[in-house]
Amino acid sequence: MKISILVVALTLTACSGTAEPSITPEISTPVNEEVTAPESENEQKPEASRPSSENFDLMTGEGNPSHTATLQQGEGFSLYVFEKFAFDAAKGRLFLSSHPEYYVDIEKLPANYDLAQLATAGKKELDPFGKVSDYSGELVEHPLGFAELYLQSSGGEGIHDYIVWKSEPGDAFLFRLRNPKGEEASDFAGPVLVSLSTVLSDSK
Repeated sequence: MKISILVVALTLTACSGTAEPSITPEISTPVNEEVTAPESENEQKPEASRPSSENFDLMTGEGNPSHTATLQQGEGFSLYVFEKFAFDAAKGRLFLSSHPEYYVDIEKLPANYDLAQLATAGKKELDPFGKVSDYSGELVEHPLGFAELYLQSSGGEGIHDYIVWKSEPGDAFLFRLRNPKGEEASDFAGPVLVSLSTVLSDSK
């Protein structure tokens, strides 16, 4: 199964009170190179009945090349991970293999989560990194599509996101994303958002 998804940068711009994505990042992942990630001692075999790998079209300035992502198992959820990325199941952390300072922490939320409390906690968490912007709601041409809560702080250290998102079956997750300023920012931004859009809770 081939899935086409438009990749956008993490930095969003507010226009007329609505969330708009910024310029599409250029992804430098090799074209049509399929890699089967070796299993390490720390990796867990995915329990969900999902294909072990999927192809995704990542739109870049050079075209729309297809890239293979492999299924990885976290604590109570699974997701697809691209080459150049690694996933620490114990921590729920997805990061660039060569630059682990680029990462996103994934947390499955309980069914009775309090969105107002999360919004307060998110603003407090992001405040030290710069002005906090709120892009909650519909995300135009964004892999996540919609976010109940999307807070972003942008400053000298880069971009920090605090996102509450629901998968299609209705399970909620909290994403804490850190994208420092640097040459690797675009390599991280596009694929990581696509990976987050594939997060699913394990079958009951």
